[in-house]
Amino acid sequence: MDSSYQVVIGSFIVFQVLFHVVTPRLSARFSWGYSNLSGAQKTEWHSRCVSTVHALIVGGLALYILWFDDDVNRDRIWGDPRLVKVNIAIASGYLINDLVLLLWHWKTLGDRYFISHHLAALYAYQYVLARGLLPYFANFRLIAELSTPFVNQRWFFEVLAVPRSARLVVLNGTAMSISFFLVRIAVIPSYYRQVASSFGTAAFHRLGLGPQCAWIISSLALDILNTIWMYKIARGCWKILVRSHMHRKTELSKSF
Repeated sequence: MDSSYQVVIGSFIVFQVLFHVVTPRLSARFSWGYSNLSGAQKTEWHSRCVSTVHALIVGGLALYILWFDDDVNRDRIWGDPRLVKVNIAIASGYLINDLVLLLWHWKTLGDRYFISHHLAALYAYQYVLARGLLPYFANFRLIAELSTPFVNQRWFFEVLAVPRSARLVVLNGTAMSISFFLVRIAVIPSYYRQVASSFGTAAFHRLGLGPQCAWIISSLALDILNTIWMYKIARGCWKILVRSHMHRKTELSKSF
């Protein structure tokens, strides 16, 4: 078995253990409001904790590759994919883990957008794992995970009933919106400039029709989903900022 697929299996097992064993024990010991959550809320809590761990690992490694892996950055389609394949394998193991959880706990976690996102990503990533194709572009997509911890933290605040006007909630909401925009939306023009510059080259033609379609279709599908999520996040952030502003005005008026 190829070592990349061994990493996929190992990643899946590790994230399963994190979900079923590690997160429940650590949360029960260190999270002050965890014991008051319902069973469904605890299931999603564990899922989001695992999601945050995954995001920090693959997002951080993706940045490292983007900054320091000269082979990948020099040849975006056929560059040395060894480190990228490790990162993609970790991400693929997580995505399979999350698909299993989404389907098994559909009433709690089920979301058709997440299913579409995961399937599109796995479809594209298998070309990287099997043939080492498009390492730069595959790695570039993983930078988007750096916004995930803020998205999850918003849910943690909400389920723990922390007031939306609280400073930490407002700061996290602002950081979530900014980070989501920077790593998922603002990079779209740069990403597609790199895609366009690769069209018509000898390296591009060597890919073949299958990988070319997987690359473009999955990229477009993921960016459409990211744009939809950005719209929802921006609306939520705006509501929190307005509510926080009104709360401060009310408190100020009471002090006079």
